[in-house]
Amino acid sequence: MASRPVRRWRQLTVWLHVVTSVGWMTLALVLFVLLVASLTTESRAVAVSATSMAHLLDGRLLAPLANASAFTGLMLAAATPWGFFRYRWVLVKFAITLVQLYLGIFILDEALAETASAAATGAAGPALPMAVGSALMAGAIAFQAWVSIAKPWSTTRWMPADRRQVSAETAPRWVFVATVAGVAADLTVATVLGHPAPVVSLTILATWLTLRRRPTPR
Repeated sequence: MASRPVRRWRQLTVWLHVVTSVGWMTLALVLFVLLVASLTTESRAVAVSATSMAHLLDGRLLAPLANASAFTGLMLAAATPWGFFRYRWVLVKFAITLVQLYLGIFILDEALAETASAAATGAAGPALPMAVGSALMAGAIAFQAWVSIAKPWSTTRWMPADRRQVSAETAPRWVFVATVAGVAADLTVATVLGHPAPVVSLTILATWLTLRRRPTPR
């Protein structure tokens, strides 16, 4: 069983994961409202303001919180007995998170910039697909929250036969301390730069994934 200091830092990591996930979902809903407003208003000024605000919120808040939510979730899987592939519900959350990160990094920001530019010129832009996409994003996060609480479905074939060995696989305290510090550092960098740059988080995740593969000294 993990010691009290480890449990406290693990609980803090879980809290950060919950808070950043709620923030991610909330901002996805805000984007949905702004994009719907841009589609339903007859005022070009309102449409420009709404789409510009959606683009700004995406870079300044949604993307950094999404990165923090994904990072803390991945670290909780890597640093605890849950793992990535042992439980079907964790595997489902893992897959959804990867898809959302891909869409957010490679599609969402550019599409929102195009939407704001189109609104400024009165041209047709991808506001409707973006509105649908932001609603689906919020729905996916809500579904992940339900999965985390209900923990449905059975284990996978990657679950070791010795459950006692699995229950003992909790990372040392420094891993959770580094996770919390990494979130704080990357959110600070995102605030200064105006866009996410999760270098610290990726370094921490890569470091722990490498270290945990090393055999434990006897």
